[in-house]
Amino acid sequence: MVMAVSTQVNPVATRLAVDTALGATAQHNLFGAPCVLYLVEADNTGNAGAPCYVKLYNAASAVPGTLDPHVVLMVPPAVKRSFAIPEGLAFGVGLSCCCVTSPGTPGTTAPTSAVPVRLLASV
Repeated sequence: MVMAVSTQVNPVATRLAVDTALGATAQHNLFGAPCVLYLVEADNTGNAGAPCYVKLYNAASAVPGTLDPHVVLMVPPAVKRSFAIPEGLAFGVGLSCCCVTSPGTPGTTAPTSAVPVRLLASV
């Protein structure tokens, strides 16, 4: 079987944000404007004993523990995981994010080892 491959003239996503060690301190307004998110990749292979939670906020700035996340993505221990969003997820204010060891609003502790995260979006 041969897979068909096509060339995209107009790419869906135009911006890539990379943080080599996303932690409990939020990265604010990654793309500098409202955006539509299509892919998140988080590498939790450095943390063999605990999952991590990538929290995404529909906000120009966010303080973890005080603002409800728009989305929380769990990455199991010792795993690199990609989350594809084919239809896109709109962040009408801006996209801020952090990575912590507890889900939900109150989690504010950073993972022990670095968690590289990549986000692909259009602005």
